[in-house]
Amino acid sequence: MSDNFKSAPDNLKPTRTLDAKGLVCPMPLLRIKKEMDRLNSGDILEVLGTDPGSRGDIPGWAARAGHEFLGERAEADFFRFFLQKK
Repeated sequence: MSDNFKSAPDNLKPTRTLDAKGLVCPMPLLRIKKEMDRLNSGDILEVLGTDPGSRGDIPGWAARAGHEFLGERAEADFFRFFLQKK
């Protein structure tokens, strides 16, 4: 079965990690925006989240905000999302 979600490369080294577990829309996006504002161009933000809706919300937000969505990794009980600040 094909998965439409972008898988993150194994060699990513995040500059910062944001724990957004337990938060639901729109809180993860608000926290992500705040963290991205603190990063330098080229930095990578890792976001830990439990909201399945984030799998569509975060890549869409990154595209609208002009950042690059590098992909995601599914863990046992949460997701890891990776974004690069442009």
